[in-house]
Amino acid sequence: MNEQQPPGARYRLWPPHPRALAGLGATGLVLAGVAGAFAYTGGFLSPGKLTQSRFIDRFQALNGVHPGFRRNHAKGVCVTGSFASNGAGTRLSRAAVFAPGSVPVIGRFAVGIGKPFMPDNETEVRSLALSFRPAGGEEWRTGINDIPAFPVRTPEAFYELMGASAADPATGKPDPARMQAFLAAHPESARALGLIRARPFSTGFANASYNSLDAFRFVNAEGVSTPVRWILAAVDPYVAQTPAPDAPRDPNYLFDALIARMQQAPLQYRLVVTIGQPGDPTDDATQPWPADRERVEVGTLTLDHIEAEAPGNCRDINYDPLVLPDGIAPSDDPLLSARSAAYSVSFTRRAGEEKTPSQVQVPETQTPGAQAPVTPSDTGKGS
Repeated sequence: MNEQQPPGARYRLWPPHPRALAGLGATGLVLAGVAGAFAYTGGFLSPGKLTQSRFIDRFQALNGVHPGFRRNHAKGVCVTGSFASNGAGTRLSRAAVFAPGSVPVIGRFAVGIGKPFMPDNETEVRSLALSFRPAGGEEWRTGINDIPAFPVRTPEAFYELMGASAADPATGKPDPARMQAFLAAHPESARALGLIRARPFSTGFANASYNSLDAFRFVNAEGVSTPVRWILAAVDPYVAQTPAPDAPRDPNYLFDALIARMQQAPLQYRLVVTIGQPGDPTDDATQPWPADRERVEVGTLTLDHIEAEAPGNCRDINYDPLVLPDGIAPSDDPLLSARSAAYSVSFTRRAGEEKTPSQVQVPETQTPGAQAPVTPSDTGKGS
């Protein structure tokens, strides 16, 4: 990635090069990139005007149509492993995944861009999507990102941000004035942007930590509901990204490094739940909760197998954040139903298209001692 730009001037969904927004600087680049993490549903903004299909249409207008691929986070790789619960989560949630023991997991690492063949240095938004599959037929799906806050609070603002990020047909570049107007109208986005830029990104997928951003509610066996957010904290030590070398990087360098790391030994992440208190916003993903909130480590995620996207693996899973087991419920965050509906449209469109092999290919050599991968067909699921 182009590390000669100042810290924070790195998230690039559109345009692919920071000089396209030179007049605005890092602000537009960050907002344009992280906006790609979520999308919006129809029906409760302006009935008849704004729908989940129009949101996906706008993704396609920004990134083009790449048949068979997700409309965002299009470039990714599949991983499998297991989650070992330590039992500490049972006081907060009756979900089977938190009972002591181990459950299989199917996951996907990706970068936040809707162009599956774009070089890795064109974005620094990294994501991890997971499907936890305990016995009994329930499932917990979640999509989390390596940023501390989301830059917009509402679906309306998200749609406006995509419009502000769009290229002017006359110049082929976004108009800095449109982004400045968006930020002026959304001061919460400017605050969230400052948080995003405050810490350098990690060097790769393996040592990044991933945040839920949206709030949820855990419900325990007594019916007590608790607002929560969570983080998957990397066991690999955090290392800050350094300036890029003069020589061009491999276009798949982030994924190449992940593959090499997993062929050495399994990756591990600690699942840590943050407990919200009265007054902590559950409907605003731009605002992190105070740092002094209670945190409970509930288990360890181990990823020990990596493979290219193909029929029957993570390629065919819709990581809808509202696929939740008994004991986990959505909060009042409007982005949750937004993401759910838009993911559904994206899945439906790509499911009916001819599939193209992923840009990310994985050598057959796997981590010694890795378990056989779990596929959607193993449990009869996969959306």
